[in-house]
Amino acid sequence: MKKVELIEAVAAKAGLTKADAGRALDATIEAITGALVKGDRVPLVGFGTFATSKRAARTGRNPQTGAEVKIPARTAVTFKAGSALKDAVN
Repeated sequence: MKKVELIEAVAAKAGLTKADAGRALDATIEAITGALVKGDRVPLVGFGTFATSKRAARTGRNPQTGAEVKIPARTAVTFKAGSALKDAVN
């Protein structure tokens, strides 16, 4: 499902215009992103939890040349599906 299709589905289910649904979706994504940048978790009951985790710096290997490559430390975004989402999918 593409973003446009998601906006259309939200508009139909919520009785909104596509423009209002698009603004709502953009605001939701912006709010989740802002919380993750601050290091907060974003639990959505019944859907799942967005969080961040620290990845330590490490040494990797280029598979073509075999040369060692330094991979810098970074913060990764994680998502853990909630039980209601898991049940709906299965």
